[in-house]
Amino acid sequence: MPDFRYERACGDGLIFGLDEAGRGPWCGPVVAACVCWPNERIPADLAAAVNDSKKLTAKKREALFTQIMASEAIVGIGQASAAEIDEINILQASFLAMERALDQVRAAGYMPAYALIDGNRLPKWSLPCRAIVGGDGLSLSIAAASIIAKVTRDRIMCDLAAVYPAYGWDKNAGYGTKVHIAALRQYGVTPHHRRSYAPIKALLSETDDYSAVSAK
Repeated sequence: MPDFRYERACGDGLIFGLDEAGRGPWCGPVVAACVCWPNERIPADLAAAVNDSKKLTAKKREALFTQIMASEAIVGIGQASAAEIDEINILQASFLAMERALDQVRAAGYMPAYALIDGNRLPKWSLPCRAIVGGDGLSLSIAAASIIAKVTRDRIMCDLAAVYPAYGWDKNAGYGTKVHIAALRQYGVTPHHRRSYAPIKALLSETDDYSAVSAK
């Protein structure tokens, strides 16, 4: 289970865990979150429940999202759009979303001293940081960030699904399911699709009809 061992190894100051949600889907933004519990001030029951968002049910993630936001945690959320993903690639867009999450907490008056990032790649920041493979299952701060990012992105995709209901984004979160593919073939590519992704590129190359569509 995640704990604070990695945070403790970073020294003094505000140590933030960062994670993103939405690298794999064909559409929508990539969303990142940063979370810090100053002096490890987290309720014991919450610490015992927080885990890698992928290991939790949607209902559990929603409940933990509410608990994290109501706790003494410092939380920042950022995102990068599909257009930005197409322009700078998904890795750099993920780092951009993380930077925006950190900028949000800075704007609130908090100064991060160190960042723990889920994965094996690091951004080119002046802020000291460490990449941790499987960090969302090891660090409480990263695990909490994974929950905040995932729930936030799922909510965004549900809102987009209300405008583009045929694509099933409220259920598939933008991944390439049969429903999503069928809607792409029938209605075309929306402004929220990542045109640099191979499946979308392939659809765009099939016919000129796959141009940006209005809400269906």
